[in-house]
Amino acid sequence: MKKGHIIGIGIIAIAIVIIMTSIGDASSYETFDTAWEMKEDGLDKAIHVVGQLKKDTAGEVTGLNVREDKTSFTFVLVDNDGTEQEVFYNEPVPADFTRSESVVVIGSYKNKDIFIADKILMKCPSKYQETEVQAAGM
Repeated sequence: MKKGHIIGIGIIAIAIVIIMTSIGDASSYETFDTAWEMKEDGLDKAIHVVGQLKKDTAGEVTGLNVREDKTSFTFVLVDNDGTEQEVFYNEPVPADFTRSESVVVIGSYKNKDIFIADKILMKCPSKYQETEVQAAGM
């Protein structure tokens, strides 16, 4: 074999190892119950929990409490299993936060009462949703 072939095979092998190790680090969405179990098992890595903001019967967001200095806030998130959990985020409220369809919080538990979010990702309603267009005279 030529030196070029051996070097090429070595580079491919290294790339495969890097890809395999990064797949192991990929996270999935958890519920608050499994996130708490992971915390109790000693796992302190960032956990992704997906859910919706808690809303009343009129569709208004409830449980949103912004601190006086507006640099942090808490809110209630309902995960896919229906578990409600208070979440603390040490940043200002993101724009259109209350309009989001779903929210992903990335963080961990410090205690059972509150989930500390390091990041928040939101899925907001699309500006380009289909609407019925009425033609003039119809």
